[in-house]
Amino acid sequence: MPKKKKLIIVTGGAGFIGSNLIEQLLKDKQNQVISLDNYFTGSVKNHIKGAQYRRGHSKDIAKYIPEKPDIIYHLGEYSRVAASLNEPALVWDLNIHGTLGVLEFWRAKKCKLVYAGSSTKFNAPGKNGVFGRDLAPYTWAKAINSELIKNYATWYKLPYSIVYFYNVYGPRERAGQFNSAYGTVIETFKQNYLQGKTHGVRRPGAQTRAFTHVYDTVVGIILAGSKGKNDEYGICAKEVYSILEVAKMFGGKIKLMPQTKTSRTSESADSQKIKALGWKQKHTLKNYIAEIKIKKIVFTPLNKI
Repeated sequence: MPKKKKLIIVTGGAGFIGSNLIEQLLKDKQNQVISLDNYFTGSVKNHIKGAQYRRGHSKDIAKYIPEKPDIIYHLGEYSRVAASLNEPALVWDLNIHGTLGVLEFWRAKKCKLVYAGSSTKFNAPGKNGVFGRDLAPYTWAKAINSELIKNYATWYKLPYSIVYFYNVYGPRERAGQFNSAYGTVIETFKQNYLQGKTHGVRRPGAQTRAFTHVYDTVVGIILAGSKGKNDEYGICAKEVYSILEVAKMFGGKIKLMPQTKTSRTSESADSQKIKALGWKQKHTLKNYIAEIKIKKIVFTPLNKI
């Protein structure tokens, strides 16, 4: 008799991290994956063969997914700090209403939940005395969602893991800077480099990040799902670079831009808990940028050099 497949739900499965997660999950032939995405920042270009895709708001998850899953990976939320200051109502809709819908679904189905929290809540106060969790509507919503999940687990005796990401980069990133408020730093710099455009760096440029490859990130997410037990897990690279250092690593012209209200510095996080589950960092930002440069040289026509 064939072994029953494990039913997995990934909210935000058509997004950057969600699509990479689904791709890794489907390497196990015993996994069946359903994605629920409203395509706010997700794309059909990110669809992975073998997964089912359903379009809808996460607050209506019970309507779109009547099946009983074994596990839910909840990644489908609004995820930009600075931009959230301009659209708090949208953050409330996607990250408060949406996540409450997922939590009620979790309570009804009594499965395991893995929630993608925001590492910004761990940031120390800046010069203005504001803690990371209070920087913007996005950071505040993510912080209270993490607290609510822990309370749901206590109130209703439910299993969960909360994972924290640190400036994830890699395949299927979304570029931004001058054309999108939802772009990521590394992909924006990558596209600037490939197209010969100027890198825009917010002043002072010394603000640091621990950039973590998406492949390392999704391995950590899956470990937290399979082995994590009602705890929080940081998935973070050990190397830390300033934004200005990263721009210089890519090369090209740099333009210093006005500082934003949400400008912040973050360091490498303690990943001991996820390492205890078997996680190891396998990728570095330096190697990633070096590979991009090599590919540009290899694929650039002679008449373009």
